[in-house]
Amino acid sequence: MAKVKFDLMNTRVTFNNVPIHVLSKFSFKDVNAASEEFKKIEGVDECIIIQTASRVEIFTVSNTQEIDSPDARRDEGKSLILNKIKDTWVTLSELEQIDIDHFDQTIEVYKGNDVYMHLLRLASGVDSFVVGKQEVYDEIVDALQRSKNAGNSGKILNKLFETSIRISEKIRSATGISKDVISLGDISVDIVDEKAGIDAKKKILLLGTGVLAAMIGKNLNKKDIPFDLASRTIDRAEGFSKVIGGTPVNFEDVFANFDKYDIIFVATTADYFMIDHERIKLKMEDKKKGTLILDISQPRAVAEDVTSLPGIKLLFRDQIDEIYEENAKARKDIVPAVEKIIEKELPVLSLRMEKID
Repeated sequence: MAKVKFDLMNTRVTFNNVPIHVLSKFSFKDVNAASEEFKKIEGVDECIIIQTASRVEIFTVSNTQEIDSPDARRDEGKSLILNKIKDTWVTLSELEQIDIDHFDQTIEVYKGNDVYMHLLRLASGVDSFVVGKQEVYDEIVDALQRSKNAGNSGKILNKLFETSIRISEKIRSATGISKDVISLGDISVDIVDEKAGIDAKKKILLLGTGVLAAMIGKNLNKKDIPFDLASRTIDRAEGFSKVIGGTPVNFEDVFANFDKYDIIFVATTADYFMIDHERIKLKMEDKKKGTLILDISQPRAVAEDVTSLPGIKLLFRDQIDEIYEENAKARKDIVPAVEKIIEKELPVLSLRMEKID
């Protein structure tokens, strides 16, 4: 009888290589149904999908017999499975032609030990929006349980994920990388809550669709606080809202209704002032209630001259950076210790996976 070997592959699109508003095009409406479709690809026996606000990752296992199915063990056989994964991904998502044309330059593909390393880093909180965040670990646990319940994973992926989860628990406990993690979004929402009070009755605007805006949006969602979302194009706002949440509004409508907002978060990468005195003065001159604007953009996107208008309170990032930088530095100093443990655990994990054969 021929010995059965397995090919493990991770294909992914993350916030590291596409903007968040584009990431929604790569996502799946029904993750379990998508996993089932990937399993229908000839040669693919197991599938787990991790889909979050910051990534869409597909883990697949192909079992092929070295003697009975030699073609599938060759590079062209592996490439054929990858091409079918790409084709299936296209049919299950909302990718536009321009995204399809650049698919090969967008997705990352890893195999074997590189997959083990990546999953350990991800579960340990090294490769995420915010280093050390517990959410990433929780999402991996949920993905595994969901796949088990649906019957989409099997002994190989189950073993990989279960072992990686246990190792990451040990790493998090030993290094404290998850302890008291605060993101810039957490601090931003907390300081605005302290200054003006945040609740569902307040009219809130989030201006921006990048990573900083995503941190704020996720925090508002966690608190069940509704908010409007705007970017320079409505397409960006709509794409971002599918991943993060919020109600997308047209950029120009923001300024036409500027006086309606009680709280405005500005988190953009624009290299000019998006909000200044001239642009909002007609709407704000007669406003009775105050408006708090927090600008955490780099460079600043709100001109200081807006404070000459009645009722406007303006806060900048440098007023909260001290709190954030102290917390971020503490976790950054821990990362080398985490990576050192991962390097030691990687051969152990690899050996355990080899024994499955």
